Amino acid sequence: MQRSLPPRLWLVRGVALLLVLSLLAPAAGAALGVGGEEPAGSVSELEAGTMEQPANDSTVIGIQGYHFQGEGNAKKPARVVSTSGNGTTEWVYEDMIGARWFYDVDPMENGNLLVVSTNPDGTNVYELDPETKERVWEETLPYHDTHDIDVYNDTHLAIANMRNWNESCECSDDRAVLYDRVDGEVDWEWTFRNHYPNSTDGGFAEDWTHVNDVEVIRNGSELLLSPRNFDQVIAVNIESKEITERLGEDGDHSTLYEQHNPDWLTTEDGDPTILVADSENDRVIEYTKNDQGEWEHVWSAGSSASLSWPRDADRLPNGNTLIVDSMNHRVIEVTPQGEIVWEYFATWGPYDAERVGTGDESNGPTMRDQGVSGHKAIYGSAGGLSATFSSWLAANAQGTIVEGPVTEFAGLWGRLAPWFQPVWLDSWEFTGVVGAVLILFGWGLSEAVRERDRIADAARSLREQAV
Repeated sequence: MQRSLPPRLWLVRGVALLLVLSLLAPAAGAALGVGGEEPAGSVSELEAGTMEQPANDSTVIGIQGYHFQGEGNAKKPARVVSTSGNGTTEWVYEDMIGARWFYDVDPMENGNLLVVSTNPDGTNVYELDPETKERVWEETLPYHDTHDIDVYNDTHLAIANMRNWNESCECSDDRAVLYDRVDGEVDWEWTFRNHYPNSTDGGFAEDWTHVNDVEVIRNGSELLLSPRNFDQVIAVNIESKEITERLGEDGDHSTLYEQHNPDWLTTEDGDPTILVADSENDRVIEYTKNDQGEWEHVWSAGSSASLSWPRDADRLPNGNTLIVDSMNHRVIEVTPQGEIVWEYFATWGPYDAERVGTGDESNGPTMRDQGVSGHKAIYGSAGGLSATFSSWLAANAQGTIVEGPVTEFAGLWGRLAPWFQPVWLDSWEFTGVVGAVLILFGWGLSEAVRERDRIADAARSLREQAV
């Protein structure tokens, strides 16, 4: 005998079905456009955004791209891009030597670029002539997923060697090295496990430190290193191998949280200053040492409402800051007060950006010397990929009693969702699909619970028939 269901249950089912269809409708419309012209804001586009202050020179950008198990994605390509001062794409250098990722790209004194790219076989580093797109020299190193290499001198490269697992001792040999290009050998190395408790970040793992940056500082006497998983930036003296500076500590997420690409500056009075992309906190932040020898937070900009996993921040000579807003797929230049005056959408997943003609890394005044302090909200975007679900959610939670947990969730969603989001869906459409799937899952679970007795009887009957 067929059971009649309460009218209220049918109403709930109808509302759930209507909600699912409403959430899926935008994605269905986008799917019908697959194969045609890509919609504005598509993650494979390269285009200008806000241009309140056109730059005096080009900007070169290392774009990581996306891959799965060593295979690149044509819709989310790895590439090096150059854009003019007004945001016109000048040239694109894509997958020329089998790269699966592009990371660091540094202007050299002779006008060429030092480019770091990796593939499943190791790391390629080379000097690229931006005019001819020819490689002046190149080295193929047996280091996997290297994010940063710096020129140390005419013969040596400084390399951040992460994911250097030692099978014999089941320990990490993550390190920084000086590599002699003439002899093809490492003639100086600094290994993290010799200077840190081996229990740091929960103990040894294949990606223990994730040291993602190395910068030559203090006239070549020291290296600035960024062990991302340790939530800190350190300076190491090359001769003594001692740690001379340390900003942050393992697990102290209020200071730094899995940072990228720290830059070393000094105030007019000679005070050490570090500008860094504080990635998991969705901000860029600047610290300067005070008279007591302690790192003091001077300036920061951005939040989950405006940035999503920033991975580079450079101080420009004009006092503005060039920021790589990775999961919003753009590079922006912001004033000390947080206004976006230059913006370029650079998909997919930009990692590093450098303004040509301003030297390598940061070459501008500190915020202390500019008389600026405090945290600044970033504003003035042209929209596009920055108008995401996560940024909207974080912005609307500000000033409410749920600001903390909602902002944390928005930041996490903004960093993770783009890795799974198809290129033909925007942030809102993809969020709608996920929401529909969750509703369908909850609906199915509730139906299973309501019909659990009938399901159990049916299962029992099948077992008896099988016997």
